[in-house]
Parts: sequence; structure tokens; C-alpha cells
Amino acid sequence: MTWALLSVWDKTGIVELAKDLQQHGIAILSSGGTGRLLADAGIAFTEVSAYTGSPEMMDGRVKTLHPKIHGGLLGRRGIDDAVMAEHGIEAIDLLVVNLYPFEEMVRQELPLADLVEYIDIGGPAMIRAAAKNFRDVAVVVDPADYASVREAVARGGFTEEERLALARRAFARTAAYDAAISNHLSGIGRPFPGVFTVQFGNGRVLRYGENPHQQAAVYGAAGIAGQATLQGKQMSYNNYLDVHAAVGLVREFDEPAAVIVKHNNPCGVAVGTTLQEAYLAARDVDPVSAYGSVVAFNRPVDTKLAEAICSTFVEVVIAPSYAPDARTLMQQKENMRILELPAPAPADEIRTIDGGILVQRTPVYQEHWQVVSEREPDAAEMHALQLAWKVCKHTKSNTIIFADGKSTLGIGAGQMSRVDAAKIAIEKACRPLGGSAVASDAFLPFPDTLEVAAAAGATALVQPGGSIRDAEVIAAANRLNVAMIFTGIRYFRH
Repeated sequence: MTWALLSVWDKTGIVELAKDLQQHGIAILSSGGTGRLLADAGIAFTEVSAYTGSPEMMDGRVKTLHPKIHGGLLGRRGIDDAVMAEHGIEAIDLLVVNLYPFEEMVRQELPLADLVEYIDIGGPAMIRAAAKNFRDVAVVVDPADYASVREAVARGGFTEEERLALARRAFARTAAYDAAISNHLSGIGRPFPGVFTVQFGNGRVLRYGENPHQQAAVYGAAGIAGQATLQGKQMSYNNYLDVHAAVGLVREFDEPAAVIVKHNNPCGVAVGTTLQEAYLAARDVDPVSAYGSVVAFNRPVDTKLAEAICSTFVEVVIAPSYAPDARTLMQQKENMRILELPAPAPADEIRTIDGGILVQRTPVYQEHWQVVSEREPDAAEMHALQLAWKVCKHTKSNTIIFADGKSTLGIGAGQMSRVDAAKIAIEKACRPLGGSAVASDAFLPFPDTLEVAAAAGATALVQPGGSIRDAEVIAAANRLNVAMIFTGIRYFRH
């Protein structure tokens, strides 16, 4: 390698990299803020405008858009040599560029007139040119790759496989950059952009999809998608879905909580003074379904809890952390997958349908709990209603949840009829339902669900309200002495 062009917005590590290049006899081209930084560090370089013979102009909008730059990046060694020599074009072997921070400026809500100045033109053009010519040019767009650059320089250059890998990352970066610009400009004045483009990295192929005959992969570097297992088999497609469901629910609780999920629905949820107490209570809600489940906790796992987990078959455990002795014990279950609970990574929900996608966003909202019955719930009933409602939000529709103040008692999920969901919850109840509270994810269209729940022993019910028969349902609650609350928010989950 003889020439490198350095032009970066993010200056992290660039001086150290430039020193390494200089020590190995590689000449440096640079300009603007990068050039000033190199000059301050005493690193010799050639100013781009001096090399091209064309001054930087239009407040820096035009500086690298020149045939001597792009010819140096695009020139094919052994094919274009004569043309390059004729026009005084030096072959650029290494391009180190990162882009103006458009995405960051969008988050700062700059006016459009200011924001457009953060749309990089020369950077993406150079990156694409170098990446296209990866057989001869190495292109680096991320300071995280500087260590590999140093290694390659020390041994005399990059392999073609390394240059191709860098080119892949370069094109991914320009694609994401253009997507951010397109989404923002296309979304001005509307809740969603007219053209919606997304990109996820860190792709990993999974063993199979929902079933063995289906293919699958997972993408993402943050949240659950970015987590690597601490032990156990590779995560499956279904594991990821169940962990996502479990984590969404366990984050609803402030007190020590355990959530057990099977086939994307909670089958046991409980809180307690200790995490072990919560887990045992959650498991006892439906021990049969808990076999082969995904379990989420909102507190660190200690040794006693690990013993309880290992006493049955659990597919995946996710918690904020694990005591060293707990990890040692859990390693005896070598197929059990162990994950650390990551920080939330909120984003638009995206689901595919035939020919396209659906995109959903949940803005900040406020429930309005209103007692609509003659009798108000007492403190114990209110506590149970709150627990049932949290679980209801994360269970497939139609759903009915029976709970007390500590755990779910019966869960009816994914039914076409709401009254059938209630009957299933009653049938699967882990203990008598006298004095229990009930939650319904959507309004009760008829009094029948409330009547079935009251007959089973429920004394309080929470639902969104909004049915044309609300008055009829309220009258039934009063007749049955059931305390009823409307929240104003529906939680369909399809």
C-alpha cells in the first residue's frame, strides 16, 4: 500500500491510525477537520485540494468530488494504469471515511434547512467507489475496524477476502445512511414515511424457523436480538419469540417477579418478597405448561433459585445477572439457554404480510381507571386487578386473566370467543377462584363473560369499556356485586 485517504467526522482513533500508516511509509491524503487534527499531531499529509489542484468550495460541499480522487479509488490495477498515469492519478489503496451524523441530527430535531447540511455527499460517493473496487482498495467506515487495519498494514496489506468483508460493511453503512435520509424526508408532515426502509445488522442463521422445514435468521445488535447465550444450545426462532414475550411482561413489575411463557403466552406469572417465592408461585399456576418453557426474572438469580429452576425442564432463562454459584449449578443443565436481561431497545413493530409489511408505533399514553360499578374494589381487589391487567396486556387475544394479589390463577388466551377464554381460564385455574380479580383485554360485548367469572368466584373485573352494551354489563356487575373498572385502553394482541 502506498496511499491512504483519511476523511472522518468521528475522529475516534484516527490520529493513532495515521501514525501507524506513516510509520509504515504510507502517504496520507486528507482535508478539512481531519487534516487540521493530523497537522496538530505533527503527522505529514497532502491536502486534497493541493493534490487535485481544485480548491475546496461552497463551504466544504465540494472538496473530494474530483477525478483524481475517484480515479484513484476506482482505477483497476493492471487495467487502468496508463489512464491514471496520463492524468496524474495516484492509486489510493486505503480509504478511511465516516459520514456526517445525519441520524444524530435528526434526533436533535434540527430545522430542515440546517439538517440538510448534514447530508454527506462526498463521503458516500468515495465509500461506494472504494467498495466497488474492493479487489484493489480497502475501505473502512467504522473506527471499530482500525485494529484490523493496523494488523493488515503490519503484514503488508489486506487479503481479498478482508477487502470484500470491508466492502460489505461499507455498502451496508451507505444503505443505512440513505435509508435514514429517505425515511426522514419522506415522513415530513405525516406520521409515517411514504417509503419506509429499515436495516438490521448482526445477522445470524438459526437452525430452522418455527418448524424444521422452515429457514430462519435473527438480525439486530441491541436488546434481545443482540444477546448471546451465556450457556446452552443455540437460540431457536421460537425461543426468541418467547423471550421477547416474557421480557415485555416482566418489565411491567417493580417488585420481584417471575414470568413463565409457553408458545408466546404467559402460563404463570407471580410476584413475591423473594424471586424464588415468585418463581415457585408462577410455576404452580400451570406446572404442566411450565415444562419446557421460557422463564424471565427482573432480579438477579441466586443459588436457591437456580436449584428450583434446575429441578424441572426449562428451555431458556433470562435475568439481569446470575450469582457465580448459580451459574455453576445451571451449567449442569447443559442444554438450558441462559441470557442476561438487556436494556430495553424500543422501536417500531414490524410484521410482514402478503406483499408488504405492517408498522406499528406505541406513543406514550395514559390509562384512565374509572370505577363504573356501584361498589368500589377494596385494596386487595385493586392489587389483584392491577396484576391481572399487566398480564392481560401481554397475552394473545381474546384473553381473560384471573389473579389474586400475588399471581395469576387462570389464563384463557387466544380464543375467538371471550366467554370461551373465561371458561378455559376457569378450567385451568390452579386453585379456587373465590375472591379473585379478572381482566379482559377488550370490552365485554355481553354480560355473559362477567356472569361466568362471577359464578366461578371472581369479585372484581377490569376491562377497557366502550361497548354499546356497557350499561347492560354494568347493571350485571351491580346485580352480582362485582366491582368493575374501565381503563379506556384496549390491549388486543394478535
